[in-house]
Amino acid sequence: MGNKILIVDDDKDLVQSIAQVLRSNKYEVAEAYSGQEGLGKLLAEKPDLMILDIMMERDTAGFEAVYQIRDKRDSSKYKAVKDVPIIILTAINQVTNNRFSLNQEESFLPKVNDFLTKPINLDVMLEKVKAIVK
Repeated sequence: MGNKILIVDDDKDLVQSIAQVLRSNKYEVAEAYSGQEGLGKLLAEKPDLMILDIMMERDTAGFEAVYQIRDKRDSSKYKAVKDVPIIILTAINQVTNNRFSLNQEESFLPKVNDFLTKPINLDVMLEKVKAIVK
């Protein structure tokens, strides 16, 4: 198997679709269905990439996870995984009309590597994954 990808989204059908595409392209896949479960799997699995939904058990669950992962303090429990690349997966722009970019002010959204907007194009997702985990 190739690189390990952690998919975190509360939509189980979407997670299964993404996982199927990734596995068919020789990636190892771990799955989580909430922000909290995703943080636990991140520590346990130490993936090469995390695909993270924003709106899960709370509308801000994904944002909260990014803040915890990217915490620069030495006391952070996520210190060992703070640099794991993250692709944000979201439909938040459809709900709130907010638009995100990789140039966001870090105080608003700590560094992420890319964005995918729902409904996602699985071919585009695969290209983004390949570009990040080379």
